[in-house]
Amino acid sequence: MPLTLTSTLTLNNGVQIPVLGFGTWKLSGNEAKEAVLHALQAGYRHIDTAAIYGNEQEVGEAIRESGIPRKDIFITTKLWNDDHDHIEEAFQKSLQRLGVDYVDLYLMHWPVEHRRVMSWKVMEKLYSQKKCRAIGVSNFTIRHLQELLAQAKVVPAVNQFELSPYLSQPELVQFCKGKGIAVEAYSPLTRGRKLADPKLVAIAQKYGKTPAQILIRWPLQHGLVVLPKSATPERINENADVFGFEISKEDMKKLDAFNENFRVCWDPTKMA
Repeated sequence: MPLTLTSTLTLNNGVQIPVLGFGTWKLSGNEAKEAVLHALQAGYRHIDTAAIYGNEQEVGEAIRESGIPRKDIFITTKLWNDDHDHIEEAFQKSLQRLGVDYVDLYLMHWPVEHRRVMSWKVMEKLYSQKKCRAIGVSNFTIRHLQELLAQAKVVPAVNQFELSPYLSQPELVQFCKGKGIAVEAYSPLTRGRKLADPKLVAIAQKYGKTPAQILIRWPLQHGLVVLPKSATPERINENADVFGFEISKEDMKKLDAFNENFRVCWDPTKMA
C-alpha cells in the first residue's frame, strides 16, 4: 500500500497514529493558531504540542475552529521537566488548555535524572485511567530506555527524538523498533541548515521535489512518523505534498550515508 496523507502506523497498543504530524515548537499566539488551522485544512490529522511550547490553548482553539471531529485528530502533548513533582496536575492543566477530555499521546519530554522511572509510573496510571490513549517518551537514548524498560509495566508506545539523514541515529532507531517502540522524527528539516547541501539538492531535483520534501519523505520510507513544522501556509502545504512519489532504494542508501551526527537541538546523551 503506498503511503498517503491519511496513512497511519499501528502503535504497540493498537492505537493508530498518522505518519505525518504537524510540529508546533516555537509557534505562539495567533501565529500558532493560524498555522495549526491551516495544517488541518491542508489535511494533517496529527498535531504535536507540549506544555513548554506555551501554545496548547491556541492549538485547542484551532482544532475547535476547524470543525473536524475531535476523534479524527491525533493530539500529542508532553510533560515538562519542572512538572515531575505534580504530573497529574500538569496533565490536567494541559487538557484544560487544549480544551479536550483526553489526549491521544502523552510524552515525557526529557529523561530527567532521578525522576524518569517514578514519573513513568504516574504516566502509566494516567494511561490506565484512559486519560491518554498512549504514553511514550521523548529524547530518550538507548541507555535511558533500557533503564525504563527494566521497571516499566507499559512499554512506551513512542520515542520522539531529533532525526534527519544528517542525524540518522541508526542504533537508536533499531533498538526502538526491536522493542516495539515507534519512532517519531522531530526537526527533520534541520531548521533549514542543510537545505542547500548539493548532495540533497541533486536528489531533490531528480524527483522534481524540494530538498525539504526529500527530508520529510526519507523517514516515512523508513517506517517512521515525521513532524515537520512551519508557520507559512505555502510551506505547510509543501511539507504535506510528500506522498505522490517514492525515493528509490539506491537514493535511500545515498541519504542514509549523509549521517554526520549533525544536531540542531540539545543533545540528550548528556543527561545522566
